[in-house]
Amino acid sequence: MIILNGGSSSGKSRMARCLQDVLPGHWLAFSVDDFVDALPEKLQGAEGGIEFAEDGGVSVGAEFRTLEKAWTAGVVAMVRAGARIVVDDVFLGGAASQERWREATAGLDVLWVGVRCDAEVAAAREAARGDRTPGMAAQQADLVHEGVTYDLEVDSSHAESVDCARAVAARVG
Repeated sequence: MIILNGGSSSGKSRMARCLQDVLPGHWLAFSVDDFVDALPEKLQGAEGGIEFAEDGGVSVGAEFRTLEKAWTAGVVAMVRAGARIVVDDVFLGGAASQERWREATAGLDVLWVGVRCDAEVAAAREAARGDRTPGMAAQQADLVHEGVTYDLEVDSSHAESVDCARAVAARVG
């Protein structure tokens, strides 16, 4: 299992797709965005669910955490059943977010990858995408890495996604 952590628009999803191409065997890719998209509408933008502030801030509530725990357990169950999986996530809680994954993946071989991206570069990508709340990328660029420990870090600011993926693939045993 490979867990990529980086802020919004840092290049994690594209890197995950590149990893599927460069890693041996077949790997599934799941994103925290997949989880958020699967939430019922009534939890999106609502207290208890996930809320996106006008300045790009993101807050999550108890219902979100309950469903996130179940989603995480489901992804981990697939790994335990033999699937190779790349997860791209945004550790809004820094070390606490990583700890939730560590507890769920206890006993598994996990490669922890930090995906760094300069705030200015991520903000430009965010603006070009047009599907993110402005300010989210800049706010998350450093926040998501606070207190998190990695086996490997890549910087996608000026590197191609495939080059970052190759660096990660070189660490997969």
